[in-house]
Amino acid sequence: MNFQSVEFEAAAGRADQLKKSDLPEIVFSGKSNVGKSSLINKLVNRKALARVSATPGKTATINFFRLPECRFVDLPGYGYAKVSQSEKQRWAKLMQGYFDAERNVALVIQILDMRHEPTADDFNMINFLIERDLPFLVVCTKSDKLNKTQFNTQNAYFEDLFREHEIPFIPYSSQTGFGLETLKQHIEAAVLGN
Repeated sequence: MNFQSVEFEAAAGRADQLKKSDLPEIVFSGKSNVGKSSLINKLVNRKALARVSATPGKTATINFFRLPECRFVDLPGYGYAKVSQSEKQRWAKLMQGYFDAERNVALVIQILDMRHEPTADDFNMINFLIERDLPFLVVCTKSDKLNKTQFNTQNAYFEDLFREHEIPFIPYSSQTGFGLETLKQHIEAAVLGN
């Protein structure tokens, strides 16, 4: 699969602006500031295809990126406290609109920060994915920020956490590229098996 042949296609701020779901979709989900944009940029080997923001909660739209075999769908980050209540409601409506639209979801990549336990919002999203029976895996970003002992401790914690539901998880670093090839293999398998 050619990950580098990619272009920004559209941004949707409301459910009625969503692109037609005519390709397998790889969906990126995670809380604000978890490294979602950095992950997408690393996958497609671009510096700024997905905009990396210094301010959490900036991505307020669902962004669509077109590849030859599939579409990357970048969901707005959740869980940022300083976002207004009306903005949170708009976000919830947009998410609901996306997942209710019977999209061709090949894989959801749920992104967590490897340094921390998942937040209540993270668990809500994971439970939502399980309840909807959506194919997903967890990518734990910022693994390079842990020393070997911390890495092993967190790795064991996440393995234990996801064992019951047999959720695959990949420790990952946008800095070093650790875990990138494994993630690409999962994406390719999901797209080709779609």
